[in-house]
Amino acid sequence: MYSVCSAPFTHLSSTMFVTLASFALIHSATQGGNEAAQAFNAADLGSLYSLLLKGGPLMVPIGLCSIMALAFATERWIRLRPSHLGTGGSFPRKVVDSAREGGVESAMSTCESGRSPLARILCSGLKHSTGPFLEREKMVEDTAASEVKRLGQNLRPLLLVWLIAPLLGLLGTVWGMIEAFSEIAMQEGLGKPEMLAAGIYQALTTTAAGLAVAIPAVVAHHYLKGRIELFARRSEEIYREVDAELAARA
Repeated sequence: MYSVCSAPFTHLSSTMFVTLASFALIHSATQGGNEAAQAFNAADLGSLYSLLLKGGPLMVPIGLCSIMALAFATERWIRLRPSHLGTGGSFPRKVVDSAREGGVESAMSTCESGRSPLARILCSGLKHSTGPFLEREKMVEDTAASEVKRLGQNLRPLLLVWLIAPLLGLLGTVWGMIEAFSEIAMQEGLGKPEMLAAGIYQALTTTAAGLAVAIPAVVAHHYLKGRIELFARRSEEIYREVDAELAARA
């Protein structure tokens, strides 16, 4: 996991290097006159739609990445609510009270009515409550690991967007710079810095768009992953409490 996640930082470093180099080119190109400043007015910068259009065709896959990230982040945010996982509300207390007052059968009945990840974890332990301690612990650990893995499956698209969006932005920037320099070479644009600045300005739009999509995606990924880890810790605490109540009855 960590070896995979370390790759985006290399890509982002490359993206930032190309971005800084491009800004340096713009600065050197516009020192000789004010033509570039006159080419782009405040109205162009203020129009988001116009800015997106200037990014070129690679803005389409970047836009699709943003839609995918938003869809999966919203879906996981809904599914990882404590009320859906079973760790919120009164369900944990009901299971503990059932184990204290009615023993294994009562706690099992409460868990079966819950139909949540926490309920399935507790049921796996209660079904083997009369077995050896190590066997019971192994069953609970396996069930919990399976539930955590299932909850984290739809987080992978967010990681994929985090990896791909900056690379698409970098590709758009490099391609835009190639086109800008090619146009200058073909039209003998030496001494016309506004042509270079205009091309690089448009090319940098894809880099900004890629980073604007990747940053929220990775923030959402880590936030939702933290929710899963919190669920795992809370499930263990509740199981220990239920196990202690059953041991006290024995």
